[in-house]
Amino acid sequence: MLTSTIPGDRMLHLSDEVGEALDRGSPVVALESTIISHGLPQPRNLEVARELEQIVRKEGAIPATIAVLDGNVHIGLNKHQLIRIATHNDMRKLGFRDLSVALATGRSGATTVSATAFLAARAGIEVFATGGLGGVHRDWASSLDESADLDTLSRTRITVVCAGVKSILDVPATLQRLESLNVTVVGYRTTTFPGFYLHSSGEPVDWSLDSPEEIAVVMRARDELDGPASALVVANPVPEDEQLRPDLHDLVLADALAAMREEGVVGQAITPFLLDYLVRGTKGASLEANLAAVRGNVRLGAQIARAFARPHIARA
Repeated sequence: MLTSTIPGDRMLHLSDEVGEALDRGSPVVALESTIISHGLPQPRNLEVARELEQIVRKEGAIPATIAVLDGNVHIGLNKHQLIRIATHNDMRKLGFRDLSVALATGRSGATTVSATAFLAARAGIEVFATGGLGGVHRDWASSLDESADLDTLSRTRITVVCAGVKSILDVPATLQRLESLNVTVVGYRTTTFPGFYLHSSGEPVDWSLDSPEEIAVVMRARDELDGPASALVVANPVPEDEQLRPDLHDLVLADALAAMREEGVVGQAITPFLLDYLVRGTKGASLEANLAAVRGNVRLGAQIARAFARPHIARA
């Protein structure tokens, strides 16, 4: 699979498949690569990466997994690049703030939500499917710890399909922050915000939509309005029969938070510590709920991209 370069973006390389789809106005779905490099153990990470791309294809869209390799952004990975992301231990985790340094120094890394959203929008991709967003951390008043995802989404016009924000975060504060940043949040067939591992966080959402076609109409209205660039977050709950058992979730999360405080875990180490504790404390059930959510988000993302596709408009 060859790659093409977007005119004016010498470091942004599209696979032929993705470039041709964008030129035709065909549906394309962006996928992040940190779930491959940092989110899952080997060899399951590569199996899941291939599975997610296949889900997109089955729904009639083109997958565009995004990563940085040797100082170049790749929008759409071939099989060798996908294997490299899944198996090489030198892959850095790249948020939006890390991109310029990685490109300038020729480094390689997997893209987080903030980096993937930015790069997908830059390439002209309208829809990005992921697991859960980052958000406002618990005890924010003392730590001022907030994910860069939120600020990037407030400045990036893209539709992000997710299962809410990670349940280790302060969900009410995150929703308040998204409102302050003018990021639109809609529930997909739900009136409550999803809880990532859980079907519901118990927090209400202002808007609920019932079909990919309705979401596509909202996307078109947003484009016609042409206001300040910001994301549309589509909150898609994990099915109730695939969620992590709520009582088990609450028990293990309470233990994880206590262990975090006892061990003095702070800053960027908090999220991986808590997520790993949940995986071990639930004997892998949290990981399975996470993957169920991701699969559903990727499927819905492809359906939205197909409903929104505008074959009469080619990429400039």
